Amino acid sequence: MDGIPDGTAAGGRHQDAAAGSVRPLTAALLMLGIALLSGALSVLVMLPAAQHLRSFQDGERTSATLHTEGSCMIGQCKVEFRADGETVVADLPVGSGGGKSSVGARMTVRYHADDPRVAVRDEDTGGGGAAVLTVISGGTALLFLVMSVVAPVCARRQGGQVLSRRDVP
Repeated sequence: MDGIPDGTAAGGRHQDAAAGSVRPLTAALLMLGIALLSGALSVLVMLPAAQHLRSFQDGERTSATLHTEGSCMIGQCKVEFRADGETVVADLPVGSGGGKSSVGARMTVRYHADDPRVAVRDEDTGGGGAAVLTVISGGTALLFLVMSVVAPVCARRQGGQVLSRRDVP
């Protein structure tokens, strides 16, 4: 390979980069992206869901039956109960627990008298699983944010200590 310096491939790229190693800047940007997505999930989705669940603490309490099972954490469950003499099928909002219950399971729910189409399990009025997921995704965001700063610093420090081919006798 005449005219190409030792340790580089055609096009001027180092052989290490061509072999599949990730550059520190790329890794830092990837970690920063994950941190931003996780933080957005925490602040824009799970925190409002936890606050919505807490808003039912002063709601009307009644006994209900699980009408439609599914993933209650993402809002796919429905309950059936009587409100003002009528049978109502209400959605359990995002962040609700009770996903392991089967259709027909009895539970106590709370609903707002002016809108009984949404109900919350009595156990979830403290924030439920949404509060836990808010903390977990917020912690993940902080971890990846710190790592997006620490990783390039460590790579920079190691870069000065690594021997190149020219240094080996």
